[in-house]
Amino acid sequence: MIKSFIIIITTVWLSFASSAVADELAVGRFSADGLRGWETKSFKGLTDYRLVRENDKMVIKATSHAAASGLVRKISFDPQKFRYLHWSWRIVHTIPEGDEKTKTGDDYAARLYVVFSGRYFWQTKAINYIWANHLKTGDSIPNAYTSNAIMVAVESGNDKAGQWLVEERDIFSDYRRLFGSDPGQASAIAIMTDTDNTGSDATTWYDDITLSTNR
Repeated sequence: MIKSFIIIITTVWLSFASSAVADELAVGRFSADGLRGWETKSFKGLTDYRLVRENDKMVIKATSHAAASGLVRKISFDPQKFRYLHWSWRIVHTIPEGDEKTKTGDDYAARLYVVFSGRYFWQTKAINYIWANHLKTGDSIPNAYTSNAIMVAVESGNDKAGQWLVEERDIFSDYRRLFGSDPGQASAIAIMTDTDNTGSDATTWYDDITLSTNR
C-alpha cells in the first residue's frame, strides 16, 4: 500500500493558497471556521473527523478503527517568515503495536504534517510531527516508507495521555536540522490519526492550528 505521505504530496504539489501578510496565519480555527478549507484524503477506509464542543470551543475529534485517512489544508507560506507552528492535541492512548521503524507499525494516534513542495514531485519533503508510540521524545527518524518524510517525536508514550498539550515547533530550524538545507515554500499542513497497519483503534482531539512570525 502506498502510505500517507506519498498520497498527500500528490494532492498538494503545486496547489497553493494565498499567503498572509500578518504576523499570524490561521491554518485551522475550528470555532470560527469549522472545517472550511480542509480536504479528506483516504488511504485505507476513513478515520472519522468531526467537530465537537470541548471547553466552550469547537475542536476536531478523530476516531480510527483499522483505518487511515487525513485532513489536508492546502496553504502556501514562507517557512522562514512563518516559522513557528502552534497547535494542541490530546490522545486516549498510543498504539501499543506501533513501531516507528517499520512499515507494519507505521500507525499513530496523532500526527501533524508540514509539506514542502520541491520544483519536481520527487523533491517534495515533509516534517511529520508525531505523538510517538515508542520513539523517545525529541528523537527523529526517516519515515518507514520514504526518507523524504522525517518523523519527529514531539510527545511519546502514555504518560500524558488524556491531557491537552500545547505544542510549538520552529519548522524552519527543524527543516534545516533534518534535511541539511533551507526549506522552500511550504504548501500544506495535514493532520492524521491512523491505525490501518496494526488494525487497532485510536481517538484523538486536535485544537486550533496556527503559524506565526514570532514565538
